[in-house]
Amino acid sequence: MSHEHGKSLSNVHSSITTDNKTGWRRLMAFIGPAYLISVGYMDPGNWATDIAGGSAFGYKLIWVLFVSNLVALLLQSLAARLGIVRGLDLAQASKNAYPRFANFFLYLLAQIAIIACDLAEIIGMAIGLKLLFNLPLIWGVSLTLTDTILMLFLMNRGMRKLEGFIISMIFIIGVSFLVEMFIVQPDIKEIAKGFIPTNLFKSDHATQQMLYITIGIIGATVMPHNLYLHSSLVQTRRITKTDEGIKTAIKFNLFDTTIALNLAFFVNAAILILAAGAFFRNGYFEVAEIKDAYKLLEHIFGKVAPTLFAIALIASGQSSTVTGTLAGQIIMEGHINLRIEPWLRRLLTRLLAIVPAMFTIIYFGEDGLGKLIILSQVVLSLQLGFAVIPLIHFVSDRKRMGIFSISNKVKLLAWACAVLILGLNAKLVIDQIKDWIAAYPQSGVLIYGLVVPITIAVGVLLIYVFLRPLLFKHKDMPAQVPHGLATAITDLAPIIYKTIGITIDFSKNDKDCIRHAIMQGGKRAHYKLIHVVETAGARYYGTDTMDHETQSDVDNLEKYVTSMQELGYHAESKIGFGRAAKSIAQIVKDEQIEFLVMGSHGHKALKDLIFGTTVNSVRHKVNIPVLVVKPQ
Repeated sequence: MSHEHGKSLSNVHSSITTDNKTGWRRLMAFIGPAYLISVGYMDPGNWATDIAGGSAFGYKLIWVLFVSNLVALLLQSLAARLGIVRGLDLAQASKNAYPRFANFFLYLLAQIAIIACDLAEIIGMAIGLKLLFNLPLIWGVSLTLTDTILMLFLMNRGMRKLEGFIISMIFIIGVSFLVEMFIVQPDIKEIAKGFIPTNLFKSDHATQQMLYITIGIIGATVMPHNLYLHSSLVQTRRITKTDEGIKTAIKFNLFDTTIALNLAFFVNAAILILAAGAFFRNGYFEVAEIKDAYKLLEHIFGKVAPTLFAIALIASGQSSTVTGTLAGQIIMEGHINLRIEPWLRRLLTRLLAIVPAMFTIIYFGEDGLGKLIILSQVVLSLQLGFAVIPLIHFVSDRKRMGIFSISNKVKLLAWACAVLILGLNAKLVIDQIKDWIAAYPQSGVLIYGLVVPITIAVGVLLIYVFLRPLLFKHKDMPAQVPHGLATAITDLAPIIYKTIGITIDFSKNDKDCIRHAIMQGGKRAHYKLIHVVETAGARYYGTDTMDHETQSDVDNLEKYVTSMQELGYHAESKIGFGRAAKSIAQIVKDEQIEFLVMGSHGHKALKDLIFGTTVNSVRHKVNIPVLVVKPQ
């Protein structure tokens, strides 16, 4: 089994202990990651597609939800397996397997998917605020920027607090729809018939419309960024890296995934059943707008049902926005090796999603938002192949997964799911281009000159992503981590301290930092070598995370310690997780360090804003002398 370097979300990597627990307590230690995943399966995008499907076709598309849930369960379990066994998230594994240009385009497509997902959450939140408080949609869209504050607050409170918030939101959604089912009183026999599949490959207009909504449901259910997220989240649990320990972790995470995704299925089914029972049964066949659904619920059932509907909608959008940001950081770090501050990452994603929402409201009115949500879910589905195909390749790799590579039966089932998704997407794209050509003959030059070449290019990239791992072997390169540089400050009078801390960033300047530290303490002092893991995972999960980057950093830090001990110095390692300044200050306090040697990244102005500052923050958090080794 290969042990690649590079930790995903290292500030929370292996931050939750599982080995010292037994029975149900051990199971509960693993419960959590899949619930963060499941909120993406019940976000406002799902609401739009489920309402459109239920109002237009009654209970006929329940089978699509059921099949989508089974596909999601399989793919999410594979993503969890990848993270547990190899200690890599999907983006990091892709960076090892594909060349730089391919990773750039994979990142770009994944980022488009996250923006599409965020777009649905923005619109859903804005609609929920309008329904409850009669707030204009354009104001509601603008106010969604403020949820960045809530997200950062939750993430700073720790992984368990974040998981608790998400589970509370799921509880609100579930209770709301449970009450609504009693109000609507759906037809149980018709629901049962809805589990019988319908032919989606006819050429008539009704079937084509059903296919469009079906693909929207698939895109809203099997979300590509959730595969990246799950492969990282499972690494927040500290496990014993033995065959038995890994096997146990896979088993408990499968329980977690099965329970959470089945809850998401029941919520989605409840939305579709609500639409079918309330609208389709009463002759309202084209309720694609969430706000129209609210008004009709009020018209048919009074004020209780629509109020519950709006509350659940806000809870859905608010919980989904947290996981979208987390996935964005994982994708950025994994594919293109770029790490920026979480607040800036969140702000950029939200702004990119707000622009099309604002544009739609201004130029097409509020009625265009419902169609925009469904379109966003179709975009998610079209991106699925670029996440699913690499994932299947990685978990099938006997060399790197060892005995935990998937069996031939599971591999066949996984590829069948991929073929189903790609086949439906291909049919949708071809039909859509044909419709555009027929509806807009005057735009033929634009369609043939721009749309068709882009479609072909995306198709070629998809084929390349499929063939590359089969035709070319790759070496497991260490995942690069964006650490800064450090050089030495000279001509300082040596002062002896009993306990000296040295921050390490694994650059060529570490030696200078250590040399200047021993100038102060000689062989009488005790040296604490400090390194903080700052990946997206570590930021959000703290000590719960133990991915490959964390393990690699621990091993590298021990090499420094061993070298110093061989030279006769008293040295030991200290690993921190999350925000560097906070972690370093806490270690200084806990270890009663008297003198601290740090390397400066040398960022200025804009770079300080983007990447954050560490030295200045640490200086304000500690009350001991700090020696800063700056770049010349």
